[in-house]
Amino acid sequence: MDLDKALKGRHSVHRFKSKKPDWRDIIESIDSARFAPMAGGNYTLKFVLVNDSEKIKKIAVECQQDFVGTVHYVVVACSKFGRTINSYGKQGEVYARQQAGAAIENFLLKIQEFGLSTCWVGYFVEKNVKDILEIPEDVNVEAVFPIGFEFEKKHARESKIDLDNILYFNSYGKTKMGEAEKN
Repeated sequence: MDLDKALKGRHSVHRFKSKKPDWRDIIESIDSARFAPMAGGNYTLKFVLVNDSEKIKKIAVECQQDFVGTVHYVVVACSKFGRTINSYGKQGEVYARQQAGAAIENFLLKIQEFGLSTCWVGYFVEKNVKDILEIPEDVNVEAVFPIGFEFEKKHARESKIDLDNILYFNSYGKTKMGEAEKN
């Protein structure tokens, strides 16, 4: 995989073809999440792969986004912070959220490598999604990912943000590298 091409080509999809993906590709994509950095080796992220069409429709309702219900597979990412909080105290929750994001990005890039598409859905009624999937109370639902083939392929996107607007040197807000640091 050409990483630059993958990074620039990954985008959120809301319209999917009716063609059913190979579930093995989705499982292999989930497997890629295991290689993200984890605080103290405490892997907190879990995935629920849903192919029950009735459950998918119910999840779409809880996301208040109809396109979620148009796919054959939905992946729900969850975190259980307990071990990380036991190791790092309250800061463990921050670490668990950070590592969830890193693992999910691995998953998203692998999904793209298989020619599949998704949208990171962060808006949903968590309690109801937990009820639908029988997720324990002490587990947090991080995101919902409808998986399918994009209805109409888009061209690679250009960044919406100019690098000069996000990069500082040596101190927050300093936009120029000092002469001494250039070499």
